[in-house]
Amino acid sequence: MLKEKAELYYLSGYNCAECMLHAANDVYALGLDEHAMRLAAGFGGGMQVGEVCGALTGAICAIASRYVETKAHDTPALAPLTKELVRRFQAQFHALRCAEIKPQCFQPATRCLQTVHQAADLLEGLLTEWDARAELL
Repeated sequence: MLKEKAELYYLSGYNCAECMLHAANDVYALGLDEHAMRLAAGFGGGMQVGEVCGALTGAICAIASRYVETKAHDTPALAPLTKELVRRFQAQFHALRCAEIKPQCFQPATRCLQTVHQAADLLEGLLTEWDARAELL
C-alpha cells in the first residue's frame, strides 16, 4: 500500500523525498500537516546535489515522525530502525547517493519511480517487522 501511495504522489509532481513522507503520512496516520511535510522538499534529488537519495531521506523522516515523541536522544528505536533501513537500502542499490543510483534506475518516462517503489517496499517491510516484534514484547 505504501508503494502505491508514494507512486500517486510522485506522479503528481512531488519529489522522491516528498512522496515518501506524504505516503507514510497517509498510510501510518502520522498526523503531519502540509507545512510539516514541506520540510522534506529540500531532500529530493539527493539534497538537490546528488548526495543521499531523497527516497531514503524521506523514509527516514517518516521513521522519525512515527517513533520520536520528544527528541531523537529520547527515542531508543530511532537509531536501530534508521541503521537497518540504510543497511537494506545500501544492499538493494549498492549505493546511497542519488548520483550513483540514478544511472541504475532512472527512466526518462517515469524518472526515479523505480527507486521510490523499492524504497517504499523497504520501509514498509521494515516497519511491519518492527511492529510485529514490538507486539511480541
